[in-house]
Amino acid sequence: MAVDDMLERGEEIDFVKDVAVWYPLRVIMMILGVPEEDLPMMLRLTQELFGADDPDMRREAETEEQRMQTLMEFFMYFNAMTEDRRKSPGEDVASVIANAEIDGKQIGDLEAMSYYVIIATAGHDTTSSSAAGGLLALMHHPDEFRKLKENPEISHLAVDEAIRWVSPVKHFLRYATEDYELRGRQIKTDDPIMMLYPSGNRDEEVFDRPDRFVADRRPNRHLAFGHGAHHCLGNLLAKMEMKHLYEELFSRVSSIELNGEPKLIQSTFVSGLKTLPVRVKAK
Repeated sequence: MAVDDMLERGEEIDFVKDVAVWYPLRVIMMILGVPEEDLPMMLRLTQELFGADDPDMRREAETEEQRMQTLMEFFMYFNAMTEDRRKSPGEDVASVIANAEIDGKQIGDLEAMSYYVIIATAGHDTTSSSAAGGLLALMHHPDEFRKLKENPEISHLAVDEAIRWVSPVKHFLRYATEDYELRGRQIKTDDPIMMLYPSGNRDEEVFDRPDRFVADRRPNRHLAFGHGAHHCLGNLLAKMEMKHLYEELFSRVSSIELNGEPKLIQSTFVSGLKTLPVRVKAK
């Protein structure tokens, strides 16, 4: 459906605005139970939340109060959904959340809200950023692009490389649970530690040619999905979506090339491309 919609728009499109943001959004909202007509609102709220520093994404005259309004819109929407699913449960994730119990007690509103919002935002934004950023990387590495098109069986490897390359979540903050020495630097218990994923995913001690996109890179021990107890629960869905999109796209177009200057979202937390103008020719 995503590629069909793209090809119907003609040869000149914005891959981000016309394809990448909508495909994973439709998938995760269908799983969650959000109706099709509410997708534009969910996209807007996600972009306001993650792109609060970008004038093209944020509300007008962005303030802390405006940011709270974004969260309140989420809260009001999902609060109404909770009430509906408790009265009439369905076969969607919203029904599971609304009727969940913790220690024998019905889940609280704030706990439920945290599940809704993380699924409704991280469940698509990072995937769309990785898909678009991966395509840009392929266009910047034509030999690797040719390798992928001639060997579609490596598409799953190219997906992992795209995720490593983009690292859509830029950092997370954690606190040390014990004293530790890292390469001569003392870290004390409870010290804050900022984990910079783009840096870790280009560690020259782990990756051969880390600053080059290698479509069939293996092993590829990137940390874009986190690690251990914090490993992203949606990692398999994200990779499946990207694999399907790339396979469908590259099997149906004879060429795809840049048609302007790509632009990045202004954000230090979760970010990616906000525009990717391309020219495509169908087979």
